[in-house]
Amino acid sequence: MIPLAMGSHVSSEVVAQSPSEEEFPTVVTRDAEIFSKCNETNFEQLSMLNNRVTLVARSCKELRDRYEQHEDGLYYLTTTHGTTYQTFCDMTTAGGGWTLVASVHENNMHGKCTVGDRWSSQQGNNPNIPDGDGNWANRNTFGTVEGATSDDFKNPGYYDIVAEDMSVWHVPNNSPLEHWNLASILRYHTERRFFTLYGGNLHQLFKNYPVRYNVGSCSDKGPSIQILYDFGDKETTKALYGPNPRTEFEPGFITFRAINNERAAMAICSGVKPTTGCNTEHYCIGGGGYIPQYDPDMCGDFGSLDWPHSTGWKASKEMIEAAVLLFYR
Repeated sequence: MIPLAMGSHVSSEVVAQSPSEEEFPTVVTRDAEIFSKCNETNFEQLSMLNNRVTLVARSCKELRDRYEQHEDGLYYLTTTHGTTYQTFCDMTTAGGGWTLVASVHENNMHGKCTVGDRWSSQQGNNPNIPDGDGNWANRNTFGTVEGATSDDFKNPGYYDIVAEDMSVWHVPNNSPLEHWNLASILRYHTERRFFTLYGGNLHQLFKNYPVRYNVGSCSDKGPSIQILYDFGDKETTKALYGPNPRTEFEPGFITFRAINNERAAMAICSGVKPTTGCNTEHYCIGGGGYIPQYDPDMCGDFGSLDWPHSTGWKASKEMIEAAVLLFYR
């Protein structure tokens, strides 16, 4: 033991908490065992996951129906043109069979329409590119499924799967895949088979309802579909937004291509339907590459959910710091 210097004072409590030379090897051994267990390879689990490569299907619903797969997790799907890709299947909610096709993640609320804003514009708030990156209606893909809460994500299923309904999860940023379900602040789905009226997926829907600037009046919006809550309810949905937006929308719906006062179209209104107002940039996400007012405060994947000019319009921290995961079935 190293002797204390003259005049030093150490409380008996601190001394009692410090491991002795005899105890220290035990502490090291215990920590080493924990580290070893965390880094052990579960070959049985890996083998099971690898075997999923042999299952041939275009959607998680087909995997459920054809191969009787009922466990949430990562699976492999194949497009009509033979492209194989990995995604997450929700095999338990409302009967399962939900395919994750995209996530919208705001990487920087202070960087409006900059690099990373793939669902609006990465080229600034620019009147010369009213469609922005155009990813709601094109066949671009990006991101990784395991990073879907840390970055934007879009896989080939977004345009390849012919679906009937969709599900939406709002999951805190950077949540690991195995925690998505329990960590969600909102989860809901439709059961109206509405995609059968709009081409079977979001790719086709947004080709018919363009997301850009100068597309019409705020009364000219896309479809609003009633939702069923899997976690949360109408009141918790309202509480995630500011007091001013709550007077403009009705919770319990998912709405597409809602237009604001500046005639710019948002892509999706998360769990709500605009009713009495046109300030949709405060409670809807995604959109084109140009909104003229308050340049650039209304631009970006999460628009003005963080509105800096009035706290009454600002969404909650929980909503701003959660990725929006989009599923098909």
